[in-house]
Amino acid sequence: MLQLKSAREIETMAVGGRILAEAHLAARDAVAAGMSTWDIDQVVEDFIRSKGAVPSFKGLYGFPASICASVNEEIVHGIPNKKKILRDGDIISVDIGVFFGGLHTDSARTYPVGPIDAETQRLLDVTEASLVAGMQAAVIGNHVGDIGHAVESVVKAGGFTVVRDLVGHGVGHMMHEEPQIPNHGKPKRGMRLVAGLTIAIEPMVNIGTEKTRTLGDKWTVVTADGKNSAHFEHTVAVTEDGPVVLTRL
Repeated sequence: MLQLKSAREIETMAVGGRILAEAHLAARDAVAAGMSTWDIDQVVEDFIRSKGAVPSFKGLYGFPASICASVNEEIVHGIPNKKKILRDGDIISVDIGVFFGGLHTDSARTYPVGPIDAETQRLLDVTEASLVAGMQAAVIGNHVGDIGHAVESVVKAGGFTVVRDLVGHGVGHMMHEEPQIPNHGKPKRGMRLVAGLTIAIEPMVNIGTEKTRTLGDKWTVVTADGKNSAHFEHTVAVTEDGPVVLTRL
């Protein structure tokens, strides 16, 4: 069932979204060679709780941590681990959810660990640009397919592939609401976007094949060919004044 948000609920989500954006700044500052993914999880959880909010992911469907920390070929849902030590040249996707005022927001960014190679930097740049294109398509009267088409067009032009096994989603009263927001599609196809819709748009983009597999921990999704993947995400409100990004400063 579609759960549209009132103007007041969107304002509350914007407050939670600001906490989330600040949590990403804390994560960005913590990302460095020698740090473990568990270390970064602790930094983010401590920050979120210090603001009177709660990490949305901890315990969600049994997930054991406050962030998803996915390194290099790991696309999403990497479990923070004291033994997973970052090295120069790595990239790490940090996916964070914040529960504040009875509502969830969701956002991810992929960070470089020290200097990275040119192809991987371009992967990050193209993935972030595809997110911007997707958000710009989140206007009243457009369709879900318009968002996916905008994302995939940027990715294809950059010579990369979008993950099709995983999608964005509605977000707010629950972390995952209707509708699903694929990162591919055809214009004017799928559900029509209406005011009050709050969605997480999250391109997941691979250097190589779009195909994926899930590791034995039953959480971590990786690229089938072992090549790097990037992930960028924002929570966006569809409003009469256009798309409003709720999870950036």
